[in-house]
Amino acid sequence: MTVTDPPEALRAPLVVEFPFTRSLGPVQSAFLTGLRERTVLGVRTEANEVLVPPVEYDPETAAELRELVEVAPTGTVTTWAWNPEPRPGQPLTTPFAWVLVRLDGADTALLHALDAPGPEAVRTGLRVRIRWAAERAGAITDIACFEPYESTPRDEPAAHDGRFGDPVTGIVAPARLDYTYSPGRAQTRYLHGLAERRTVGERCPSCAKVYVPPRGACPTCGVATTDRVEVGPRGTVTTFCIVNIKAKNLDIEVPYVYAHIALDGAGLALHGRIAGIPYDEVRMGLRVEPVWSEDGRYPDHYRPTGEPDADYDTYKELL
Repeated sequence: MTVTDPPEALRAPLVVEFPFTRSLGPVQSAFLTGLRERTVLGVRTEANEVLVPPVEYDPETAAELRELVEVAPTGTVTTWAWNPEPRPGQPLTTPFAWVLVRLDGADTALLHALDAPGPEAVRTGLRVRIRWAAERAGAITDIACFEPYESTPRDEPAAHDGRFGDPVTGIVAPARLDYTYSPGRAQTRYLHGLAERRTVGERCPSCAKVYVPPRGACPTCGVATTDRVEVGPRGTVTTFCIVNIKAKNLDIEVPYVYAHIALDGAGLALHGRIAGIPYDEVRMGLRVEPVWSEDGRYPDHYRPTGEPDADYDTYKELL
């Protein structure tokens, strides 16, 4: 069939984020609790080097490290890069420099932000000190940033037992990535087709396999796929899983079934939720059809058609 090309590829902002939760061992616990108390701790290695931030195992010998030392809040810039447009969530909202700072008494450098009026004010060898956050909770953000500070280097760290009241034993580090996503022209055509309640794939001119969603090229043959083919709307469940854990912000009661579905005419199974049937009655070979979302832009889920189950030989190559 002939499908009219959209005027241009779609583009949309996309945010991927999740909270990373981890417990802390004695070394990391002491380091982060120390930051809360305006104290910077490092760890001494078997080669008598002081690592800041500290690690629990020697990077050279893999030996367990436990000898904590306190280093100075002052240090020297070893390298830097200017950041003219800070992103949301970064340490400063005005332009600043990313710097590696070797704190006095340490043998390694710590990455953080330097508050400076411009790139002309930053240089390798610049002496700096920590500017502590007004409110501290036991995180790397307890260091608000570094700031230029003329001082004499102090090389000898002091022994520290790592003991503080109310130690920090765990952290939650939010990971976030903001970017603009473009699905490309092949998937743009696919999404435009879904808006018309049609599922359109692309056929490889070499192996004749029809890919849904289309990728613009055949991953097996490596040639462009330009011949567009409408498939489905009905299909066959090839494999499936039963979901028993409710996802955050997803208004679907558990348990429910997520399946790979080979649409009629497609050479590749896509995934979708199965509804309209008890979860324990879903099976391989079940014939299904799409139930479209309220706005009609995509299949919300698939439901049984009432047809007899497909023979295994008809879909075994699509598992």
